[in-house]
Amino acid sequence: MKLTNQVAIITGAGRNIGEDTAKLFAREGASVAVVDLDKTRGDKVAAEINAAGGKAKAFVCDVAKEEDIIKCVNDVVAAFGRLDILVNNAAISDNKNMFDITTEEWNRVLAITLTAPFLFSKHAAKAMIAAGHGGKIVLVSSTSGYYGRDRAIAYTSAKGGVINLSRSLSVQLAPHKIRVNSVVPNKIGSPVGKEEFDPTRPVVNLAGRPGLPIDLARAVLFLVSDESEFIVGAELFVDGGCSVLMPGNS
Repeated sequence: MKLTNQVAIITGAGRNIGEDTAKLFAREGASVAVVDLDKTRGDKVAAEINAAGGKAKAFVCDVAKEEDIIKCVNDVVAAFGRLDILVNNAAISDNKNMFDITTEEWNRVLAITLTAPFLFSKHAAKAMIAAGHGGKIVLVSSTSGYYGRDRAIAYTSAKGGVINLSRSLSVQLAPHKIRVNSVVPNKIGSPVGKEEFDPTRPVVNLAGRPGLPIDLARAVLFLVSDESEFIVGAELFVDGGCSVLMPGNS
């Protein structure tokens, strides 16, 4: 097992990418904090992990509120005794043109998709540093952070910020033996913020199929395992090769 005796926080773990990552980590020996705003979803994922022989506990957290993030980190450490891994997965999208989005909508997308990963990384890193054992942090960006889109403005801005946030965190946390990397998916599983997964949704990539949540979960596992111990500040594209082909991401 690759994560034996380690404790991981995964945000947005009640569905889609976060759910598959939580279950994969648990199968690899980690104790998993299933963090989600929706208590029902979080409890369901944690229960399924425990029923399968893993170890998990659900935590309700509004990642748009710093006080919730601080409490969540403290509660996880209290429940499991330590913290080794953070996966910043939670995000929302606007899917709007710049003339249609309100300032309130813009601010909420940035709060959840960009500011929350910063704050969770900050407070999780404090816990890791205090314990003295280092750690691993992975941020989930998107190909939307590299290309302009005609139907999203706040999301593309936030995901572009996540990329440079990850780079800066990697520089600032390396002295504390905390490795930071990011993953860059494209149209994996259901669309951001939506429940349904449409396997017929058109994709343009070299793999010739839609991405599945487990595809990204495996990449995240690699980045938090010892197999990637010499990889720091990297962006791992998990997009089926679409970014090689695409002039944009509309």
